[in-house]
Order: sequence, then structure tokens, then C-alpha cells
Amino acid sequence: MAPHRRAGPKAAESGGGSAGTWADRGERRRLSSVRKSRAHQESRRKWLKVAFLVSSAVLISLLSWSYLVSEDGVAEVLAHYSESLQDRFIEVPCSEDYDSHKRFEGCTPRKCGRGITDAVITREEAERIRSDVRRRIQQTIAQAFGISSSSMYLTKPTFFSRINSTEAKTTHDEYWHPHIDKVTYGSFDYTSLLYLSDYTEDFGGGRFVFMDVGANRTVEPRAGRVSFFTSGSENLHRVEKVRWGTRYAITISFTCNPDHGIEDPVLT
Repeated sequence: MAPHRRAGPKAAESGGGSAGTWADRGERRRLSSVRKSRAHQESRRKWLKVAFLVSSAVLISLLSWSYLVSEDGVAEVLAHYSESLQDRFIEVPCSEDYDSHKRFEGCTPRKCGRGITDAVITREEAERIRSDVRRRIQQTIAQAFGISSSSMYLTKPTFFSRINSTEAKTTHDEYWHPHIDKVTYGSFDYTSLLYLSDYTEDFGGGRFVFMDVGANRTVEPRAGRVSFFTSGSENLHRVEKVRWGTRYAITISFTCNPDHGIEDPVLT
């Protein structure tokens, strides 16, 4: 009987050993599954990291390409500084910007576009304007207020612009951002620019860029050249950053609304 009683515990011990073996196997399977899951997650994290780096590199490349295209690789030059143009006009479809403003028959644009001509004033006249206009205005103001003209400095805002490579001090100095004159000012219907200095001769960069869908088109400033265009979003534009030298221009804009009109300036 005694051996039989001793056999019970052995059987129990044997049973316990079998349960322990199954438990160990289950634990090993669980640990293996955990390791596989972690390995999978780690592999996924590495893949995502690689994908992120690749996509970032692609994005940086695209942005760099876009910057180069906008700064140095303009798709089409509408007016080279070395050309002497009598009249050049490019018609573009009108935007809906004018519909949100009062329309004036015979004036509000129904035909939209952009034009360039070198026949409005001569180069010599442009050189005289560049030297005379600021001096005459400066002297007139100084005389009216009884101060010395030498204590005055040209500042903004003004239709006479002097742009060089100096770093912008405020957001208002960041002239290179794309903008739409009709959206920015409201009253503008037609915009024109009279250039008083030469691209590549007096300054580098500073080209006027029309930003069309799929391409940029630029006007290279030339002393005496007039560029003009309708002011809506059909003529989204910007000015490239001036890299060296000084770019001079006069902006003259027109409105069809007499309520927004101003008197012609009189200089004495």
C-alpha cells in the first residue's frame, strides 16, 4: 500500500511537470510573438523614417527647384533689357476681381493683358527724371516747412521706388512677395511702371515677374521702359530680390472710380 501511496504524488508531480512544460511553451510562444511584434514595429518605424527622409528630400528638391525657377530660371522673358520695343501687348483672360467693385462702362477692364513699350520717354529723359524728381520734391517740402533739404531722406510709401540689396527691416519692406494690385488696393484698375535704371547694368535681380499657371514670365527693367497691365488676379506678380546695385522705378496706377481719383501733382 505504501508504494501505491507514494505513486500518487509522483503522478501529481508528473502531471505538474507536463502542465509546466505546456506553460513554458506558451510563454515562449508569447515571448516570440512579442519579439516578432516588436521587430515588426521597429521595422515599420525604420521604414517610416526612411520614407519621411526620402519625402523630405523630395520636398526640399522641389522647393529648391521652384526657387531656382522663380529666381533664375524664368520660363519666358517678355522683354529683354537689351531690346528696344515700340509696342508689345499680350492679352490674358480677365479675372472676376472687377465684379466685386462698381463697374464703369468704357473704363473698367473687359479686355485684360500686359504691355511693354520703350517709346514713351527716351533714356536721357529717364536719367533726368531719376535725378530731378526726388530733388525737386525734396526741395519743395523743405521750402514749405523751412528746413534744410539735406536733413531729409527718401522713405516709403511712395510711387518712386529705390530698391537695393539691403535686408528688409519690416514686412512692408518685403517687396518680393506675390500680390494682386486690385486685391491689395481695391481702387486699382490699371497699373504701370516706369523704369529708371537698367537690369544687369545698374542692378542684378529685380526683374518684374508675372506668375502665370505653369510658368513665370518676366520683364527686364530698362531705363525709359514702361510696363503696364490690368490690376486683377489675371496679373499676379512679384519683383525678384535685388542682389546688387540699385533699382529705380516709378509706379503710376489708374482707377475708373472718380471717388478714388487724386489730382495730378504740381511741382514748383
